[in-house]
Amino acid sequence: MADTFSDASRAIFDKKVLAHVASLGPDGDPHVTPVWVELDGEEIVINTALGRAKARNLANDARVAVSLTDPDNPYTVIAVRGHVGTFTTDGADEVIDRLAKKYMDVDTYPFRREGEIRVTVKIVADRIAQQPEL
Repeated sequence: MADTFSDASRAIFDKKVLAHVASLGPDGDPHVTPVWVELDGEEIVINTALGRAKARNLANDARVAVSLTDPDNPYTVIAVRGHVGTFTTDGADEVIDRLAKKYMDVDTYPFRREGEIRVTVKIVADRIAQQPEL
C-alpha cells in the first residue's frame, strides 16, 4: 500500500517549490532534474516533453524518486520513492499551462517549442519520508 501525504506536506506542494526528480537511464545511471510540481490527490504531477531524457527514462523504467524542500524552511524536506502511475500526452498542454500559472503567473507556458509534445507524468508514492515528521 502506498503512503499518503500529510496536510503539512500538501501545503509545501502548494508553494512555488521546485521538486527534484530522479529517474534511471537505460544503463542504470541516475538522472536528476528540477521540475514544477503539484499534487492530484495522492499522486505527484510533473510535466515534460517527449524526447527529453526524463521522459525517455520514466517511459522505460517506472521507478522514480522525488524530493522537495520547503522554500520557507530549508530543514523541512519531503522525499518520495515511487513509480510512474500515468504517462500521457492527453491534457498535457493544459497541465503545463496550469503549472506556468502557479510558477510564473502567466496563462500559457511561454517556453513551448514548435512541434513539442508535452507529457504529464503522475507518480504514485510508495514511500514518503518527511523531515521533520509532518
